[in-house]
Amino acid sequence: MSDHDETFPDGIRSLLPQYQKRRSLLTHDPGQELAPLDVDFDQLATIPLPKQENPRPEGLSRVAKKRHMLLGELQGGTELALLHGLLVAHLRKHTFPDHAPALFRRLWREKETWLLDNLPTRWLISAVITFAEHGESEADRKLAQSLNILFSLMKIYEAERCFSGLSPQQPFRIKDRNKSPLPMGMRDFSVLKGDLEAHLLAPLWRDSNAAPAIGPLTRHLLTLLNTDDRTIFRRFAKMRQAAQKHQ
Repeated sequence: MSDHDETFPDGIRSLLPQYQKRRSLLTHDPGQELAPLDVDFDQLATIPLPKQENPRPEGLSRVAKKRHMLLGELQGGTELALLHGLLVAHLRKHTFPDHAPALFRRLWREKETWLLDNLPTRWLISAVITFAEHGESEADRKLAQSLNILFSLMKIYEAERCFSGLSPQQPFRIKDRNKSPLPMGMRDFSVLKGDLEAHLLAPLWRDSNAAPAIGPLTRHLLTLLNTDDRTIFRRFAKMRQAAQKHQ
């Protein structure tokens, strides 16, 4: 691939079929319908999940395959965590059960504390992304979309960092910096004086105070981000400390 080739040979539009495929309907067999809108959340929270059957049985519907996957990922949890996972899976598609958005919002309205205490962080991120399309208020949808971009980009660049051979806690060395220009004419980021981190994260915290459904979830996730020592923000903080010592 030369410098003048396109990363995506037929343009960004060529990604649309892949995007659409991932959002196709989760089909189901009789008896695999989503729980009704008035389901008892407290009861589900007391029912432990069964063990995942391995190998996975053949001929399962898409919903059954998703449930099988979730049983492995959420092992040790309860049926309420499974319901949340299934709701997120349905609502990330173009077509879903009519009552799914209302059930998802009701779950977060009534069991927010339980969800924050019991769901793995990855599912909290998936939840806030789901609000980007299914939040009732514009404030919730707008904030959720911003968080979607933040966490999606974090996933991409942290995945690339894995190929550096460095641990996520290990910052790059200042002296190894390559001074090639950034892509698309962007200005460089100053390790010592750059305020991009503040411009990126502070508005999310600020806007969480005006988002009725996802405010606490947003602040919870940003607090987890701040206390995680495996992020680019922590590595830049360490690089900043090292640079200041050599001034």
